[in-house]
Amino acid sequence: MSKSDDYETELAALQLALIGMQKKAIKDGWKILTVFEGRDAAGKDGAISRITEHLDRRQTIVVALPKPTERERSEWYFQRYVEWLPAAGEAVLFNRSWYNRAGVEKVMGFSTPQQQEQFLRDVPAFETMLVESGVRYAKFWLDISRETQAERLKARSEDPLKAFKISPLDAVAQEKWADYTAARDDMLTRTSIAEAPWICLRADHKKSARLNIIRWLLHATGDKKLLKDVAKPDPEVIFPFEVSALTDGRLAR
Repeated sequence: MSKSDDYETELAALQLALIGMQKKAIKDGWKILTVFEGRDAAGKDGAISRITEHLDRRQTIVVALPKPTERERSEWYFQRYVEWLPAAGEAVLFNRSWYNRAGVEKVMGFSTPQQQEQFLRDVPAFETMLVESGVRYAKFWLDISRETQAERLKARSEDPLKAFKISPLDAVAQEKWADYTAARDDMLTRTSIAEAPWICLRADHKKSARLNIIRWLLHATGDKKLLKDVAKPDPEVIFPFEVSALTDGRLAR
């Protein structure tokens, strides 16, 4: 059996386990919230697509908000995200989230340094409230090397089927690599808390990253029935953030 066959076989088994997880979530009233952040072209769309592919569309919501309106810019920063939080039995996946303020807004100057600092002070308390209210919350950082990002952005620009994936920000992702690295380091360090730790992915290999995200989500339930025949997440690929990961080669510089 080829590696491709191995991947498809495990993916199908994991997706079946996700269906079982969702059935239990609906029955028991779980509120599931998952945030996906990462470098441009890190594979967030593909990971979310594989997770949601066979789930109940009425109970599964993927949120990818556009830039805020003039009115939204005057609101409490978290306000437009709060309305998308899950009710009982729902799973909500954010394809980028409130962490825009600590990433692209910081690097591109779309918010002030004062707003960025306030966000970094406020978000741990905000997420602690979510968890303490019963939300099953996970946040993933997908990390790739500069070389991998360059290859993926080039391939994206040359593929007409990926036209809607192209963003004006793609053009500066490489140019501002160091700035994004500094923003990432500060964000991960200041917002990874016991109640809501960052889960980091080494995502240069998309298929491995996808499988390990799903493995992690399933193992996080702690349900032995759901975990039958589900491999443990590979710690070489996926791991809770710790400061040493910024300098020991696990996260790209």
